[in-house]
Amino acid sequence: PAGWENPFTDVLNGSWFTQAVAWAAENGIVNGVGNHKFEPDSNITREQMVTFLARYAQLQDVDTASSAELDFTDAGSVSDYAQEAMAWAVETGLVQGMGNGKLDPKGPATRAQMATVLMRFCESILK
Repeated sequence: PAGWENPFTDVLNGSWFTQAVAWAAENGIVNGVGNHKFEPDSNITREQMVTFLARYAQLQDVDTASSAELDFTDAGSVSDYAQEAMAWAVETGLVQGMGNGKLDPKGPATRAQMATVLMRFCESILK
């Protein structure tokens, strides 16, 4: 997009997703994965998914602060940047875990999981 200073070396101007990435970066939804990379062809993790949604919710003036405890056996593997977003997502019911007491924050967000979480987000958060 005109006037966008692209911080990501792997997001080519004019790609089908450039405008979406530009908007998301300008609005603080995405920050890339480090080293000026965005990795547009990589799968997103479950913790990245809820972090993106929490940041978008904040743009819509939704309070995403949460002090909920993550009662999952793998809660300690949630990245620091995703802690509050994951707690909010669990507290609001956007994410309910994978069964067997696991949250799987670093696991890939499948299309089915993303569709389910987006439906819950639209029905309960953006209502």
